[in-house]
Amino acid sequence: MSRDPRYDILFEPVRIGPVTARNRFYQVPHCNGLARLHPQAAAGMRRVKAAGGWAVINTEEVELHHSSDVSPYIEGRLWDDRDIPTFQASVDAIHAEGALAGIELAHNGFHAPNRYSREVPLAPSHMMVGALDPVQARAMDKQDIANLRRWHRDAALRAKRAGFDIIYCYAGHDLTLPMHFISRRYNHRSDEYGGSLENRVRLYREIIEDTKEAVGDRCAVAVRFAVDEVMGEEGLCSETEGREVVEMLAELPDLWDVNVSDWSNDSVTARFGEEGGQEQYVVFVKSLTSKPVVGVGRFTSPDAMVSQIKRGILDLIGAARPSIADPFLPKKIEEGRIEDIRECIGCNICVSGDMIIAPIRCTQNPTKGEEWRKGWHPEEIATAKSPEAQVLVVGAGPAGLECALSAARRGYSVALAEAGQALGGIAARMARLPGLASYDRVRGYREGQLRRMANAEIYLDSPLSAEEVLDFGARFVAVATGARWRLDGVGREHALPLAFLERAELLSPDAFLDGTVEAERVQGRKLVIYDDDHYLLGGVIAEALAGMGADVTLVTPAADVSAWTHNTLEQGRIQTRLLELGVTIRPHRTLAGAGNGVLTLACVYTDKTEEIPCDVLVPVTARLPEEALFQALKAREDDWADAGIAQVSLIGDALAPATVAHAVYSGHRLARELEEEIDLDVVPFRRELPGIAGG
Repeated sequence: MSRDPRYDILFEPVRIGPVTARNRFYQVPHCNGLARLHPQAAAGMRRVKAAGGWAVINTEEVELHHSSDVSPYIEGRLWDDRDIPTFQASVDAIHAEGALAGIELAHNGFHAPNRYSREVPLAPSHMMVGALDPVQARAMDKQDIANLRRWHRDAALRAKRAGFDIIYCYAGHDLTLPMHFISRRYNHRSDEYGGSLENRVRLYREIIEDTKEAVGDRCAVAVRFAVDEVMGEEGLCSETEGREVVEMLAELPDLWDVNVSDWSNDSVTARFGEEGGQEQYVVFVKSLTSKPVVGVGRFTSPDAMVSQIKRGILDLIGAARPSIADPFLPKKIEEGRIEDIRECIGCNICVSGDMIIAPIRCTQNPTKGEEWRKGWHPEEIATAKSPEAQVLVVGAGPAGLECALSAARRGYSVALAEAGQALGGIAARMARLPGLASYDRVRGYREGQLRRMANAEIYLDSPLSAEEVLDFGARFVAVATGARWRLDGVGREHALPLAFLERAELLSPDAFLDGTVEAERVQGRKLVIYDDDHYLLGGVIAEALAGMGADVTLVTPAADVSAWTHNTLEQGRIQTRLLELGVTIRPHRTLAGAGNGVLTLACVYTDKTEEIPCDVLVPVTARLPEEALFQALKAREDDWADAGIAQVSLIGDALAPATVAHAVYSGHRLARELEEEIDLDVVPFRRELPGIAGG
């Protein structure tokens, strides 16, 4: 296939100071939970992206000095020359595939509590640290400012020696000292570094000038600047001071990487933001500078990308999350394979890796983070040892779809049997709920790929019994029958069923996922959601019920609604939306009794009880795997050989209920491991073990 000429503009080279990007696809800096602890894994991830056609591959933020220690978060670290080798593998891998390597140097100021280094945090003025640590940052004096400039210059020179092509001066996401100096909220100084905007920008200007002088002969110097903090005149605003900063520094850097702050605004989930949502904030930048401009917007559509270029919004298409979901997105556009793009769903599971201090993962791309550890590639998979063998996958949710697709790509003959009338399972069911339509991309991508494969067959309305599976005669059987929500109250707070729930009118979360809840049943009634799951569903159901006209109360043992979504940067938006919809929120409460239209709650700290009216209770607690078929097959294991069955496996929620990302990973892993000898006593991936070094 050949490239659509409409997209030729995306493959034009772009000059960035002394270096040239081979096209307009630019992977902006993003956290990944690998960095300094897993440098080989980081290099493997970046090599794949460079091979996938991204012209520029940037690191995560990199601590430039030991007074900017964000431990335990796994970011980059370039404190001294001993850290250079941790980046060498990435630089070499990026260059080997013809891309430019960029590094985002950062000093996080009062957002760095220095838990490991035990240095006193630094800030423009005296203030609390950004974390909840009971320490404060001290106001920097003139010597501190001179030190910071020297530290940044030294780190830039180390980055140059490591082979980086683009070196960042970072003032974004409300996280770094240059941004803290620019901000009126944090900068209360009365010297030449405080007061007027020109004074507040002075340090950033000096850092850019220092970096240009130190490395500008060979390296491009980029600035990453948040032009708007999305908080009106209380913060930087693209209509006032954000614009003025760009005007002041317009021609100084070699590239402008512009976005919004804070991180939750920059990486807003699909539930709360559309593709290209930052355009309104960054639209002015190109009119003020002749230097190339890159910006982000969760771009997955090549038409949207071309529009950004032709309308003069951006010169380079920036991406973090889309490059994670599909590292080969540029190649697929270049080769005319638009239908093969694995589109980001904007769920921010990738972000959660950084937040929980673990390696990156992705709902759409199960190979993310496993490129070096397991040798997984997003577009390549080992050929089946026995391609004549048939694989039967029972259940077409995320795990079943991914298993079927990956097994078919290996060359197996695949049959995918779905009991219902549509594919997608939990992902397609979630897509029915407010704001979660993008989850249907999990189904859409995999169904589209499978239906074009000659060695894959899809059977709808095909519930299978153990006898029918045995009669089918497949050598490998994957059972991906999903899970159902419990109605007995068992979850994190209650390990045993709550007998009193038998006296309550209950409505299962599955009814909302199935789209069978009618407004007439809930309108005007008092609905209580008990959320002991703490992820998306409790809050989404509350929103759906409020939209149906119910009187909604959300009860949770946690301190706030959908507590785990702090890790996906959307908890604040979820709680705000529910409050705006009139949902009553009762945190720190668990279930203690029910009956006669009343629900008894107990404080999780004091056990003190209270009663609230409740016509219908929706318990969002634990799930039970739908494993009946698997257990029936296990009971007839003696018959497998006669039926030609070599292996029966449980995958996805039928194995252990979790996120959609976990289900996709489970299905992919099984497909990769078919006919492989698995030793449960051996770690199934490569590890990077710490060495012993002094000094």
